[in-house]
Amino acid sequence: MTTRLSLFNSPFLLGFDQFERTLDRIAKSANEGYPPYNIEQIGEDGLRITLAVAGFTSDDLQVQTEDNQLVIRGKQGDDRNRLYLHRGIAARQFQRSFVLADGIEVIGATLDNGLLHIDLRRPVPEPKVRTIRIGTPQNGVDADGPQTIDVSPDARAPDARIG
Repeated sequence: MTTRLSLFNSPFLLGFDQFERTLDRIAKSANEGYPPYNIEQIGEDGLRITLAVAGFTSDDLQVQTEDNQLVIRGKQGDDRNRLYLHRGIAARQFQRSFVLADGIEVIGATLDNGLLHIDLRRPVPEPKVRTIRIGTPQNGVDADGPQTIDVSPDARAPDARIG
């Protein structure tokens, strides 16, 4: 029996079980070698994935997003009318998957000279600040009324102000 060590086993990491499943998916797909690909940053919030798909037409390729995964599939049909004396370029199918972070959008895909380019945009997240009310229940009723701790960036004191 093998025991699996989890990176997200700490009681301080709540709700990270989906990350663990995502890491498992990435580890399983890391051994795929075909087709080769590049990932490059274009601009401040743009990414481009380029796959080398020589011999494939746009009809042979399919680009989809499934949950938080970008899935590219390629399938070529055999031309039965050709007689090959040597066949070094196989008509093979493939599936290549990339796990996308929340918020990443697929802008579009183009096929140019055997290279499939998929453009993505990563929006810049805006900081979120939320004030949480702190109540003091006394027999199930808030005796003093709600108290709040100001967690806004404007709070200059090292400790929170109670109002």
